[in-house]
Amino acid sequence: MRESDQGDRDVPSGGRLGENIVAFGQLLRRAGLPVGPAAVIDAIRAVEIAGIMSRDDLYWALHAVLVTKREQRAVFDEAFRQFWRAGRLRAPLLVDLPQAPSAPDRPMPSPAAARVAQALFSDRDGIEPAGEERARELRLAASVEERFLRLDFAQMSAEEIAEAKARIARLTFSADRVRSRRLVAAPRGCIDPRRTLRGALRTGGAMILPLARKPAVTVPPVVALCDISGSMQQYSRIALHFLHALGETRRVESFLFGTRLTNATRALRLRDPDAALAACAGAAPDWSGGTRIAAALDDFNRFWSRRVLGQGAIVLLVTDGLERDDIERLGMAMDRLHRSCRRLIWLNPLLRFDGFEARARGVRAMLPHVDEFRAVHSLAAVADLVQALGAQRADEPDPRRYLARA
Repeated sequence: MRESDQGDRDVPSGGRLGENIVAFGQLLRRAGLPVGPAAVIDAIRAVEIAGIMSRDDLYWALHAVLVTKREQRAVFDEAFRQFWRAGRLRAPLLVDLPQAPSAPDRPMPSPAAARVAQALFSDRDGIEPAGEERARELRLAASVEERFLRLDFAQMSAEEIAEAKARIARLTFSADRVRSRRLVAAPRGCIDPRRTLRGALRTGGAMILPLARKPAVTVPPVVALCDISGSMQQYSRIALHFLHALGETRRVESFLFGTRLTNATRALRLRDPDAALAACAGAAPDWSGGTRIAAALDDFNRFWSRRVLGQGAIVLLVTDGLERDDIERLGMAMDRLHRSCRRLIWLNPLLRFDGFEARARGVRAMLPHVDEFRAVHSLAAVADLVQALGAQRADEPDPRRYLARA
């Protein structure tokens, strides 16, 4: 609940208030919230209909229209606090520069505060920070870098997202190796009768030199199943950038699913990452819509598993597991998928919460059939995934331990 401002009571709906709501919507859009012109118009109408009498009334009227997801509340709250200051409801838009901290050990601002501050002062690049502020930035450089590595993708600004994509593209992938049933020539190993007889024919049988063969060692392919529903949109984009970079070193088969399954392998093979993601979004008509995990996995098992799950493939399943329908069908589809691949790694952004428990029915149905259960919400989590893909054996504890907590 916001603190009420006694000086902002009896605020009229006309004057500069409409212009300030438009500017506030632009601020939220620069901070990363999906606020378009239609939402701003609805916000102005909501304020006029509600008849605001206090700062709290304005907060909740705008919140009801401009906030569509729970994770957006932190950014909205910080933007409202910095934009709608005391006495600003009637005045034209005028935002002051923040004051320098009074103590060098002032705590770091929240990710939402940094995101909103960057959006507020994005057009004031010519203003140099004060000497004290500059020294504080230098002292906290290491802390900022560590925070950036663990920062949630959903809380990143546009510039931070671009930096995260660049770092993912520079990752070094140490590929693991698996033994194939295909046999290749080798200096030592089992006798290869066919090559040995062919070699003997060249000398007319005068000299027979035994030639050897051994199983080939190959890099296993990666098959990714990415949830592109509304709740997973930001994380799926980062996962697709990761898969695009991974495709430079090994074969990657990519599938997108929301309400249906879409093969996006060809689209993701485009050399430019932005063009590849645009092609993926164009190939999936259900992008940022609903989700039907059980139906998508069932379609993959029936139509694609025999084609792409050979050679010791590793499956990356990127989803939050929040399935409401077909829970029994979901468990059967996960069981078949697990039996068809060498390793099944579930990447779930909900693991960013320390108190995560497997209480959702979909999560409980999926967990018994995965080899590893990892987070995918930050650069540090992506780096851990890279190390896991290069390991011969899984280093994660049994994912079923989450079932015991619930």
